[in-house]
Amino acid sequence: MTALQILAGLLVVAAAASYINHRLLRLPATIGLMALTLLASLAFVILDKLGVVDLTPAAAYVRAFDFGGLLLHGMLAFLLFAGALHVDLGELKRQALPVAVLASIGVAISSALAGAVFWLAARGLGFDLPVLHALLFGALIAPTDPIAVIGILKRAGAPRSLETKIAGESLFNDGVGVVLFLMLLGIATEGTPPQASDIALTLAREALGGIALGLVLGWLAYGLLRSIDAYKVEALLTLAVAAGGYGVAEALHVSAPIAVVVAGLIVGNQGRRNAMSERTRTQLDGFWELLDEVMNALLFVLIGLQIIAIKLGWAEVAVGGLAIFAALASRFTAIAVLIAAMRLTRRFSRGVVEILTWGGLRGGISIALALSLPPLAHKDLILTATYTVVVFSILVQGLTIGQVIRARGQQQHQPLPENRNV
Repeated sequence: MTALQILAGLLVVAAAASYINHRLLRLPATIGLMALTLLASLAFVILDKLGVVDLTPAAAYVRAFDFGGLLLHGMLAFLLFAGALHVDLGELKRQALPVAVLASIGVAISSALAGAVFWLAARGLGFDLPVLHALLFGALIAPTDPIAVIGILKRAGAPRSLETKIAGESLFNDGVGVVLFLMLLGIATEGTPPQASDIALTLAREALGGIALGLVLGWLAYGLLRSIDAYKVEALLTLAVAAGGYGVAEALHVSAPIAVVVAGLIVGNQGRRNAMSERTRTQLDGFWELLDEVMNALLFVLIGLQIIAIKLGWAEVAVGGLAIFAALASRFTAIAVLIAAMRLTRRFSRGVVEILTWGGLRGGISIALALSLPPLAHKDLILTATYTVVVFSILVQGLTIGQVIRARGQQQHQPLPENRNV
C-alpha cells in the first residue's frame, strides 16, 4: 500500500468512529475513537481465534508499520507544540519547582520502582525477565503523555494551579524519560554500563540544550510574528517552528520534545499576547486546534489498531494487569515522597498526591518507545504490558479523573462539555 492509501484508510476509520461516537456514545472524542477502534480490533481478534477470519496478513502489516517512528519523529512535534500554546506561562513559572522536580527526579524514581515491581510480577508468573529489561519497561512507562493529559484536565475542571502542575510535568518529562530509556537500551544492547558522570552529562545536555534551543526558536518566531500581520504566513511560521525546531534538536542531539515545548510556550504566551492581532490570534488558535484534533484522532485510532499485533496469552494479560499496579504504585510513591519534601517550603492543596497520580495518563509515547525496542527476548511481554497500561490509563483514568478531582474537593472551574475533544 502507498502512503496515501494508508493515510486515507486511517482518516476513513477516524471519521467513521468520530461520527459514531458523536451520535451514540458521546464520549470525549479521542477516548471514544480509541474505544471504538479497540472494540473493533478485539472483535476481529476473537473471530481470528475462532477461525472465522485470518488476521495473519493484517497483523504482519500492523507490526511492519513504523508507529514509533511516525509518532516520535513526526506527529509529536506538532502535538507538543499545540499543547504548549495554551499553557499559561505565568502560572507555569509559579509552579516551576514542583513541575521541575516531578518531571526529573519524579520520573527517575517512578521508572526504577515501576521496573522493580514489573520484574517481580513477571518472575512470579514464570517469565525469566532480566532486571535490565524490566527497567526498560519502567523507563518507557514512567513519563506521562501530554497529548492525553492536557485536554482531559480542561474537561475535568481542575483548579488552574493543579492543571498546570500535571500539564507542565507531562510536557517536560518526556525528554527525561526518553533519555533514561535510550541509556538503558544502550546498556541492554551493548552491554557496557555508562559512568554516572556520563549519565549526568547526557541528561544535562539533553535538557539544558533543549531549553536553550527552544528559547532561541521561540524568541526568533516572536520577532518574526511581531513584524507582520498575515494569518496564513504566521500559521506557516508556527508550523516551521514546530517541525523545523524538532528536526534541528534531533540533529544537535538535544531534547526535541523540550525544545518544541519551550518554543510553543513563548509563541503561545508572548507571541499571542504581543505579536498578533485579535483576528490572527483567533484564526491561528482555530488552525492549531483543528490540526491537534486531526492528529489526535489518527494517533488514537493507531493505538486501538495495535492490539491486532500484540500477543494476548493469559499469562501476558496477567502480567499486563500487574503492570497497571506497577505504574500507579510507582507514580504514587514518587509523588508522595517528593511532595512531602516540598511541603517543607511551600503549601500544596488537599488530595494533590492522589490527583497527580490518577491524572498521570500514559499514551502513544509509551507505546512508540515499546515498539522501538530491538528484537529482545521479552519484547512481546513488554509491549503487551505497555499496551495494557495505556488502554487502562486512557479509558479508565481518563474517564474518571473528573470524579477523582470532585471527590478530593478540588474542582474549581466549569468543566468543558462531555463531547469536547480530549
